[in-house]
Amino acid sequence: MTRFAFAGRCSTEDLQDPATSRNWQLTRARALIEPASGEIVTEYFDIGLTRALPWKRRPRAAALLEALRNPDRGFDAVVIGEPQRTFYGNQFGNAFPLFVHFHVPLWVPEVGGAIDPANEAHDLVMSVFGGMSKGERNRIKIRVRTAMAAQAQLEGRYLGGRPPYGYQLTDAGPHPNPTKAADGKRLHRLEPDPVTAPVVVRIFTEYLLGKGLYAIAEGLTRDSIPCPSAHDRARNPHRDGHAWSKSAVRTILTNPRYTGHEVWNKQRKEEVLLDIDDVSLGHRTKLTWNNPDQWIWSAQPVHTALISKADFTRARARQHNRRQPHAAERSARATPRTYALRGLIRCSLCKRKMQGTFNHGRPHYRCRYPAEYAKSGAFDHPLSVYVRESAVLPQLDRWIARVFAPERLKTTLLAIRQTQERGAAPSQPALDSARRTITDCDQRLTQYRAALDAGANPATVATWISQAEADKAAAQQQLIALTTTEHTPLTDAQIHNMIKDLGDLTDRLLAAEPDRKASLYQAFGLALTYDAKNRVVTVESQPDSSVYVRSCPRGDLNPHAR
Repeated sequence: MTRFAFAGRCSTEDLQDPATSRNWQLTRARALIEPASGEIVTEYFDIGLTRALPWKRRPRAAALLEALRNPDRGFDAVVIGEPQRTFYGNQFGNAFPLFVHFHVPLWVPEVGGAIDPANEAHDLVMSVFGGMSKGERNRIKIRVRTAMAAQAQLEGRYLGGRPPYGYQLTDAGPHPNPTKAADGKRLHRLEPDPVTAPVVVRIFTEYLLGKGLYAIAEGLTRDSIPCPSAHDRARNPHRDGHAWSKSAVRTILTNPRYTGHEVWNKQRKEEVLLDIDDVSLGHRTKLTWNNPDQWIWSAQPVHTALISKADFTRARARQHNRRQPHAAERSARATPRTYALRGLIRCSLCKRKMQGTFNHGRPHYRCRYPAEYAKSGAFDHPLSVYVRESAVLPQLDRWIARVFAPERLKTTLLAIRQTQERGAAPSQPALDSARRTITDCDQRLTQYRAALDAGANPATVATWISQAEADKAAAQQQLIALTTTEHTPLTDAQIHNMIKDLGDLTDRLLAAEPDRKASLYQAFGLALTYDAKNRVVTVESQPDSSVYVRSCPRGDLNPHAR
């Protein structure tokens, strides 16, 4: 009998059912290997990840690549049920040489068995499937974006997302797609919120009368008007909601939907290389603001306007005029100053990242919460919180040298693994509860659709269906979160490799100049919190299980994940 490891992937972004997707891929894999006396003994299945993500950055695929290195891996070959789900673009060319190097056959249904590295036809077939996978994703993106642009411009359709502050969602009739309408899905439109719409009007009125962003935020906070995150706490538990901020006022002033038009394409997703020196690591997706001339406006107003288009244009013009002098005086340039703890240290009061700043020629970190948020009696934050970098680094380095010292390093990593195991082990009651919720939601949906067929009020049933679908989606996400292995506990082999890598990092850290330490601190997975009242810095460390050190041509050190 040949022991096989099964590899696969499914994405939840296009509403795939993870269990169904895994089952049909597994069925194809078994149909291929069972006639050859093969048996699947372990699985490496990624859930909720896009195919564009390279194998190194998919938790289970990365674990499979790591297992190939282990002579006691527990399987003899690997089988894939659907190459287009697993390989994208040139990913096969990047991953397959490892299978060849470690003498682990890779089986796929499309070649009827194991891929022969010396067979040009096999290589061509796998390359074609990678290209087809990439082409399919690109075609879907083009079709979706074109359809959404037409729906926004020609139909003025509300395309989803949170309603802007000042509006609420109301029913706009059955969905035009017959299949979705049969499932009870409805269209929605924006209607003024009687509580918050007057606040939007006040903001525009005061701004056009000459008030600044901070003055408007102060006035709203002083009058005890809840800010957007306080008004809707259910969707903003991560924000404190104590006071209005300049950014909240600015966001309202720049939102064109208050004119009554539906506006789409204000932002776009861009894929940028994760590492220009290692393109095999793939891309990361970031949101980028489009220029106003790229926005898609509905041809006619489609919901009640809170302000006129003329007032919105005046507000935009005032913001542009305020920025214009500065744009003429300043030229964009990269700062020559370096901060060893950039992005790693937070304020204990507001939990925000502290900003790097130079004072008297030395690097500091500061938190200026009151400069962005209006004063609030419910939250006392000093005007500025400062900590000097030189007061932190020496003690931080001594802590790292002690905790990651050669004689203690293995103990430290074992402690990290125990913490991961406690956090990674899914609770069986929680799993059962999520599965029961999904089953219950399916039963509710069946009952609601039967009620709809029997002549019940469509608007009422649509509300029931929407709630049931929301409950089911939340339970599915909970189930995915409980069963995912993204934070897989460290293996013995990983601990063995990290002992050397982190030991090398510690030696280099102690010898490095402060301006060379930033990447080293990131490799140790540091997270610092500064308590200004007690003048204490709390440090947490979660090193990446695949950190390694690479020398750069400039001579400094860059930790990278592999």
